[in-house]
Amino acid sequence: MSKLGLRSRLLLSHLIVMIVGLSTLVMVGKLYSPRLFLLHLRQMEGRGINLSVVRYQLVEGFEYAWTQGAWWSVLIGGGTASGLSYLTARWIVRPLLQMERVTREFSTGNLQARLPESEIPELARLANSFNHMAVNLEGVEQRRRELIGDLTHELRTPLTVLQGYLEGLADGTIDPSSDIYQRLARETTRLKRLVDDMQELSKAEAGYLPINLQPIDLPPLLASMIAKFSDQILDNGPELRLDCPSDLPQALADPERVEQILVNLIGNGLRYTAEGSVTVSAWSEPSWIWIAIADTGLGISPEELPHIFERFWRSDRSRSRDSGGTGIGLAITSRLVELQGGEIQVESKLNQGSTFRFSLPLA
Repeated sequence: MSKLGLRSRLLLSHLIVMIVGLSTLVMVGKLYSPRLFLLHLRQMEGRGINLSVVRYQLVEGFEYAWTQGAWWSVLIGGGTASGLSYLTARWIVRPLLQMERVTREFSTGNLQARLPESEIPELARLANSFNHMAVNLEGVEQRRRELIGDLTHELRTPLTVLQGYLEGLADGTIDPSSDIYQRLARETTRLKRLVDDMQELSKAEAGYLPINLQPIDLPPLLASMIAKFSDQILDNGPELRLDCPSDLPQALADPERVEQILVNLIGNGLRYTAEGSVTVSAWSEPSWIWIAIADTGLGISPEELPHIFERFWRSDRSRSRDSGGTGIGLAITSRLVELQGGEIQVESKLNQGSTFRFSLPLA
């Protein structure tokens, strides 16, 4: 029994139920039908009908007719029930066999395999759940491949630079100097920053970053960020401004993560704004607080704008990677905003500036 397939088990269970039902019918009929017939004959005799001469023949004829009818009922009913049981088992097992075939394809690496719809509600729900899982796994695999490709591409440049300098130092074609060592240090710093950012992004995308939501006052936080960045701006650099009402309601957010978001956005604004201004503003709406960072810098072209929050994206690909960062900061920023229940938006015009704004729920 344990080695039988589902179709055989279903058919066997239907046959057992059929046999038990027919056997019960025959046994009950065999025991009680003649007694009931005799009782009916006695009632007829009680009404004055003389059946004494033909009683034996009537009982014998009844038993013969009943036996023949019972056997024909067993044969016809059993055959019909067996056929219907077979068709029912086949109808139930067919989508399960399809599921087995699709899951086998899925396990061999065909992540585009999907289960077909089923007429059986329970199997239809199972198919929908499997297809939803398949879509998620396909997305995870696609992101993994993209991540590996992007990371390989990003690591190749600093590793090539390090290899070239080290080989030159080893064979004597490059004289050791403080400038060479500084270049090597910059490349190792870039590698460390890239690894740290990738670790941060992987935790953010997996939802492993701790988010400590609490009511916070944004005006002091924004003022401290303005003061911190103002100390780093050169005399001929852009002007850093703050436009925030003092009575701004409290936001429900993680202060450290909000500061991390502001560091990324304000830092980007200052990095790509040679002259003009970078303005940090905040305002409240029903249920939300919005913070915007607007600059008058390089801006982003319309064709690049949809990719702004993708990993390793940089506007103006030809510019130096030292000035462009690792290309992961905006991806981390977007995920940090989402983890705190908000959303992030961007507007930009090429050579006119960009505006990044994000929302946080009210406390």
